[in-house]
Formats: sequence, structure tokens, C-alpha cells
Amino acid sequence: MEITKEEKNIHLYPIYKMLSWDLLFYYSINFLFFTQVKNISAADVLLGEALYPIFKSVLLMPLTALITKIGKRKSIIIANLVNAFSILSYIIAQNFAYVIIGQFLSAIAFDLKGLAETNLLYDSLPRDEKRGSQFSKIDGKGTSWYYYADAITTLASGFLFIINGYIPFILCFISCIISTVLSFKFSDIKKEYVQEENINFKTYIRDLKYSFKYMLQSNRLRYLIILGGTFWGFLSTLVSLRTGLLKQIGVSEQYIGIIFAVLGIISGITAKNQNRIHNLYRNKTLSYLTVPASISCIFIGFIVACNFSFEITLILILVMFLIQFIAKGPFFTLIRRYLNNFTTSSLRNKIISSYNLVESIMRAIISLLASFLLRITNSSNAILVIGCVVTIIVVLLLDKMRGKVGLKPEEYSKKEIEFLEIK
Repeated sequence: MEITKEEKNIHLYPIYKMLSWDLLFYYSINFLFFTQVKNISAADVLLGEALYPIFKSVLLMPLTALITKIGKRKSIIIANLVNAFSILSYIIAQNFAYVIIGQFLSAIAFDLKGLAETNLLYDSLPRDEKRGSQFSKIDGKGTSWYYYADAITTLASGFLFIINGYIPFILCFISCIISTVLSFKFSDIKKEYVQEENINFKTYIRDLKYSFKYMLQSNRLRYLIILGGTFWGFLSTLVSLRTGLLKQIGVSEQYIGIIFAVLGIISGITAKNQNRIHNLYRNKTLSYLTVPASISCIFIGFIVACNFSFEITLILILVMFLIQFIAKGPFFTLIRRYLNNFTTSSLRNKIISSYNLVESIMRAIISLLASFLLRITNSSNAILVIGCVVTIIVVLLLDKMRGKVGLKPEEYSKKEIEFLEIK
């Protein structure tokens, strides 16, 4: 029996996501690479990371229109190719300007990937009552596989960095090329309910404004988008801060790789079990993921300030990191699942666009705050301040979400679902 385009996409997606969801060989040593090999200050590294989501926000609307014009498959191919060039710019970087160019290219790549990848999977799934759970299962599998691959490459990158700081980045570049090759194997899905006809830019902007206006009127979508964007932007900013913190307390490069490799495996396990986590906690799932992770940053600041012995400080900090990585694993898939619920294909693309926009804005704000803090203090104090700010925001949002998010379809008002199509 000949395999359909939909089945081909579904089978390929977890493997593709394992290698392509995010950069391999990169995050555990990027902070060290820029500060030690390229001699860029820690504050400027965080400034570069703050520019990345700003670029994403500016580019989001034209790139969303581009996806509508050329289709999701071509967009994914372009995204992976541009991603490879972003890593190449870091490898050849001679000053901070090259880092800015790399962040700009990376923004293009991950805007396209964020909009096209999960939507291509969703379009490929049978349109029935199990669609949401199937999406979570397949996307969660790919996410968990990525965390396992990331754990292995993180472990290797710590030791390879000691041999030569460029080796992990060269391997990261190669993985981007492999992702580009894999993306050619996807197929665009054309069905009566997948509205991907080419439209002019003015028409698209008009539809996008309409979607934003509706989402601002929807309590459910508004709070999900703000909470999800804030928390994921917070987790993204912590990547470099955690590395800086470990260097602050005296952990060597190879052990940093080992630490993040083990934590990555934990994220993979929780990502794989995200559907069980959802079934266990239901409408309290987001509370159990976000609040402990943000509060853990406050504890980190106090742990370092208490001047315990190196061993006790390291153990306590690793426990706090563990809490963050447990939350990180399932969060990405679950927030996408909640946003995709009760949507048509045409509206789903615009909802994810608005989510990506909010995420980019919040990540930029948090990264700029981190960059400012690192100019006047150390990593532990920066994490403490950011943890306090994010905890306040998350608690206020969760309080507002009571009775508005996590309900059954029939419990929502007509205003909430009148433009949406129940799966």
C-alpha cells in the first residue's frame, strides 16, 4: 500500500524534530564560546540574545505572509538553511557585529520554523476528536527525542570545547545541514479545510488584524498567549544565565556539559510524558509547571548569597535547575496544544503568529533586563531579580485565568468560540 503524504509527514516529524527543533552542540557552551573564544562581554552576549527576539518580532508579520505564499514545506527548508548560515556567522565572527548578524539570521530561521513545523504536523493529522491528543503524542515524542539528542551532544560539547572551542560550533553547523536535507522530505498538505491559497499582502494584514482583534476579546486565548510567551521567554533567557552561574561558583567546562546533559535527559522524559502530566493535573497543569520553576530562581539567588560550601551550593543549585528542566520538557508541546484547541487551520496559523510575537517581546524584555543586571552585578543576583519579576507576573496571570481557561468546550461562552471550529 502506497504511503500518503500525511502519513509520510507524521512518520518523519519526530525524527526531524529530534535533530531540528533547536540547535544541537550549542547551548551549554555558546556563552563560554562568545566570552572566552571571541572575547565578547557577558553583558553583550545577553544583549545579543535580547536582539534576537526583537528581530523575531519585526520579521514575524512578513515571514507569516511568506509562509502563506510559498507553503510550509519550502518555508521549513529555507529556515534550516538560514539557520546553518547563522551558525557560520558565529564561527567566523571577529567582533560583536557578526553576532548581531547571526542573531538576525537565527530570528528568520526560528520564525519560519515556529510557524510552519507544528502547523504542518497538525494539517497532516486526521480531523477527528483525537486530533489534539495525537498531535501531543507525536510532537511530544519528537520533543523528547530532541532532549535525548541534546543531552548526548551537550555532554560531548563540554569535552570538545576544552580540546578546541570551535569544534562544537562546527558540529552544530553540520547538524543544521542534515536538518535541511531532511526537510526536503516533507510534503505540503492541500485539503478543503487547510486554507493555504495565495493571498496578497494587504489581504493578509487585514485578516491578521482581525485575528488579533478577536484574540484580544477572547479571555482564554489572551491569557494563554501572555502566560506561554512570558514563561518560554523566561526559560530561554535562563540558558546563558545558568552557564554563567556555574562558572561563577567555579564549575569547569566539562562538568557544565555533564550537568546539562543529565538535565536534558530529565526534560526528555517529562516531554515524552506530557500527555500524562496533562491528564493528571488538567486545568492546573500550567500552574504546576510555571510557579515552581520561577520560584526556583529566587531560591538560587539566596543559596549563592548564603555562602555555603561549594558542594552544598552546587547540590542545591542543581535541585533548582532540575525543577526548571522538569517544567521545560512538557511546556512547549502543552502550550501549543492548548492554543490549537478549537481552531481551524486558517485561524491556527494566526494564533501561533500572535503567540510567537508575544514570546519574542517578553524574551526581549527579560534578556534586556538580564543584560543590564550583568553590567552591575553577577549571574546569581541577575537570576534572583528575574525570578522575582517572573513569579509575580505568572501568579497574577494564573489568578486571572481561573474560570476562563481549561474549561470544557460547552462551558465556554459563545463569544469565546463563535469564530472557532470544534475539532
